[in-house]
Amino acid sequence: MMADCTIKSNTISCSAAISSVAKVSQWEKALQLLFGMERNGLEIDTVTAGAAISALEKGGEWESALQLICEGRVEPSTINFSAAISACEKMGKWEKALQLFGIMVQDQVEISIVTCSAAISACEKG
Repeated sequence: MMADCTIKSNTISCSAAISSVAKVSQWEKALQLLFGMERNGLEIDTVTAGAAISALEKGGEWESALQLICEGRVEPSTINFSAAISACEKMGKWEKALQLFGIMVQDQVEISIVTCSAAISACEKG
């Protein structure tokens, strides 16, 4: 007879799962996992949030990416802002990309080359 087996999830396992579903553009599952982490009191670190925002980017869900940042559900980090700006850029939402860039400046979040490139690219496509 097989013994009962339980798996306790943690930030690392959830982050890996979110990264996996992001790679196959399953943004809905990425959000389900992220919100499950939130409900269970698990830490949502920059890597986990970045993976979720990347899944949203791939799915064209720029509005959801903005919500995660603007509602304070994820850490306002360079990685997360860059991914959200990139999501806006891919959907031709240059105004939103610049709005996020402005929030980064206002909140004194470090701006990287990747961030600048995504914002410039968004303006080029707009």
